[in-house]
Amino acid sequence: MERLLSDIKYNYEVIRENIAQAAIMSGRKPEDITFLSATKTVSPELINYAISLGLDHIGENKVQELLSKYDDYDLRSCDLHFIGHLQSNKVRQIVDKVSMIQSVDSLKLATEVSKQCQKIDTCMKILIEVNIGREENKSGVYPEKLEELLYQISELSNIQVDGLMAIPPICENEQKIRGYFQNMRNLFIDISHKNIDNISMNTLSMGMSGDYREAILEGATLVRIGSSLFGPRNYNK
Repeated sequence: MERLLSDIKYNYEVIRENIAQAAIMSGRKPEDITFLSATKTVSPELINYAISLGLDHIGENKVQELLSKYDDYDLRSCDLHFIGHLQSNKVRQIVDKVSMIQSVDSLKLATEVSKQCQKIDTCMKILIEVNIGREENKSGVYPEKLEELLYQISELSNIQVDGLMAIPPICENEQKIRGYFQNMRNLFIDISHKNIDNISMNTLSMGMSGDYREAILEGATLVRIGSSLFGPRNYNK
């Protein structure tokens, strides 16, 4: 365990330095970029150790796992986001536990988030997930449908669209992945210029362990990093 904690500390420092360098190269400050750690399959003990190092945003992909770990998180100085595919019938289980849902991709889901937030008199920040690679096996709204969806969601109460999120296709070619990130940035800027009521473009969530530096260089304001911090995942647990 001591070696594992030492590795996490080293990884954390490297990631922070990489984020800082990429931010500066993109004309921004290191503090302009939010480092969120994806904590799927990671034990609360290790998550809390990373929080003690300064990690202030974590994200879970599955409702059941979030609920099973929730009481053991140290959230006094850390925000918890939901970043995975969310079924409408699971919304009520997390709206009182997370500060943002990053994976809203339909009016149906947004309506359910609004409904459940009304029940507990809260407002939920959400990101709209865009299927920027047009992959049939991935969730997310297609780019050409984004504006229509945003106008529909803008009519709902108790939710605030705070930006966009995307998981581009896996690419070996850096130029190709940066192209997807550029397309997301263009959408982000285009929507921000439309000044739609109840729609803000503060957060552009894109980039993971293998490509977060490229994402920052192309305009990401939030990166979701898991294995580069905690090591390879055991998805068979």
